[in-house]
Amino acid sequence: MNDAQLLRYSRHILLPQIDVAGQERLLASRVLVVGAGGLGSPAALYLASAGVGTLALADSDTVDMTNLQRQILHRESALGQAKVDSGRLRLHEINPECQVIPLYERLDEQRLAEEAALADVVLDCTDNFATRHAINRACVAQRTPLVSGAAIRFDGQIAVFDARRDDAPCYHCLFPEAQDVEEVRCAVMGVFAPLTGIIGSMQAAETLKLIIGCGTSLAGRLLLLDGLNMEWRSITVPRDPQCHVCGSMIRQ
Repeated sequence: MNDAQLLRYSRHILLPQIDVAGQERLLASRVLVVGAGGLGSPAALYLASAGVGTLALADSDTVDMTNLQRQILHRESALGQAKVDSGRLRLHEINPECQVIPLYERLDEQRLAEEAALADVVLDCTDNFATRHAINRACVAQRTPLVSGAAIRFDGQIAVFDARRDDAPCYHCLFPEAQDVEEVRCAVMGVFAPLTGIIGSMQAAETLKLIIGCGTSLAGRLLLLDGLNMEWRSITVPRDPQCHVCGSMIRQ
């Protein structure tokens, strides 16, 4: 690191769990954030400011007035603009050293596999189960850690699915794709603005920990937040040996 970087990241470097070595790992890392909305906004802001070297930001949507209540990555001046372009400009203002790669597309299975293979960690900041399961399959296949978040109404959840670990579950273990799950989106159900900030910031924290290699991740646990009463619950999530996604993997 140069002198400017030592100054910029000095509050990280003061932490013995991070130090210079951990910060250098962040600077050399690449993270894929799928979704530049309510969750992706705070997650990307903290990842860029913390010194992640490369951020691939994927979203096929444009900035709408209804987004501005919670999607803090965007401004009213960006209405009608692609979220990934709006996000890239904002992130560059915070940290010009962070290389932001805007992916203005809905990533299909092949593209998800390609991007997951390049990434050190993938963040699922989307709001539909089909995309979540596609991201999970790509991460399991590439053995890339996945940090998954969700927020609706006053309820939030976050979990880590680390396919590098033989004992860790995947998203499909927790929410089997064949199950009849009610699809709920904030466009219909509403969402409390700070809730997305809480969960998105926690996704960033788990991502940084995974890259640095410090602390204990949420792998094998699901955190549930009742935002109305500000109460957290932690649920242990075992790996399903019969899981159609990770259960059939040949462990190396």
